[in-house]
Amino acid sequence: MTRFDGEMSPAFEIVEPAEWRAPVIFNSPHSGSTYPDEFLNASRIDLPTLRRSEDSFMDELIGHLSARGFATVRVNFPRSYVDVNREPYELDPRMFTGRLPSFANTRSMRVAGGLGTIPRVVGDGQEIYRDRILVDDALARIETLYKPYHRALRRLINKVHQRFGTVVLVDCHSMPSVGVSRDEPRRPDIVIGDRYGTSCTPLLPDRVEETMGGLGYSIGRNKPYAGGFITEHYGNPASGLHAVQLELNRAIYMDERRRERSPRFAQVATDFGVLADVLASTMPFGDLGPFQAAAE
Repeated sequence: MTRFDGEMSPAFEIVEPAEWRAPVIFNSPHSGSTYPDEFLNASRIDLPTLRRSEDSFMDELIGHLSARGFATVRVNFPRSYVDVNREPYELDPRMFTGRLPSFANTRSMRVAGGLGTIPRVVGDGQEIYRDRILVDDALARIETLYKPYHRALRRLINKVHQRFGTVVLVDCHSMPSVGVSRDEPRRPDIVIGDRYGTSCTPLLPDRVEETMGGLGYSIGRNKPYAGGFITEHYGNPASGLHAVQLELNRAIYMDERRRERSPRFAQVATDFGVLADVLASTMPFGDLGPFQAAAE
């Protein structure tokens, strides 16, 4: 873990392969662990508590895939500072001093839960800030971090789409092994989210389930995670853009309490390589491009 000193550089990193094997991008938007000092000073909770919102080490689990012929994307700033897996202006007016822009979405379910673009709480519901923050500060985070990330991701997607005619975006996350509610059933090893069949061809989650299930992982679909803003926003199967979200149970690869890699970490990374190879060799990319309207 590092801290930004003075300037946030790099805020995110995109690594393209020397030779593309397939039009597949692996993205880790929530593994960032670089905490600005001004953010830490404004927080009412300590750093270990803030870090509970991280998808710790997910960027490392997929980082080696760029050497195997796939693009990888990682965000280095924490989601508790600004969350790129939200609409650009999902903002809670109770958090800020000053007037939010009229186009801000202040009524989404994510805002109500404290998990907007500028989160009010960390994953287990603890309030982040001691005092309200300036609207201008929040908008600056969106302008300098959120928007550049999405512009760069969109450019990468467009580049791959133009070259191959289709794109598969695998949005990689991790989830706590135990839910907040005691009534929630035991979480599987992996939850595949495709926005209930709307963000990608059905072949993609099916292939993920076949592959990872064959490697011994228990699999769930769309509950409790169907896919966030990135999956919904970039997934457009009719245009040849296919997005799927993977939520990996943290107990599989790390000690959640100590926030350390577990002995199984290397094997999980290897299994992500297997998944990438299977997608490259078995997905019918030539058939996944934009739907052609029938001739009159």
